[in-house]
Amino acid sequence: MTTDTMPVSLTESAARRIAEIVADEPVNKLLRISVEGGGCSGFQYKFDLVATPDSDDLVIERSGAQVLIDPVSLNFLSGSEIDFIDDLMGSQFRINNPHATASCGCGTSFAV
Repeated sequence: MTTDTMPVSLTESAARRIAEIVADEPVNKLLRISVEGGGCSGFQYKFDLVATPDSDDLVIERSGAQVLIDPVSLNFLSGSEIDFIDDLMGSQFRINNPHATASCGCGTSFAV
């Protein structure tokens, strides 16, 4: 799949921030994004650094950064854009998810 046909996109800002985060990591150079039950809205995003992808992971690459998404989480994240925001309110990864019908102020919890 090319970047244009990927079911989840990664902005240049997010790719740059991921590269900065993993630069000093000796082993865990990949960012895994998953969806779990919980949080104030029913589901929450989870971010982990890992060393290797699982065989069924979607691997998204941009500007040297790699993001992994497992098949179950992909059902919730399909069509989403992963971005990194750095503004007066703070810095954070933001997932612009078209499936989310509601989200909470923390930005990591959502409902479908």
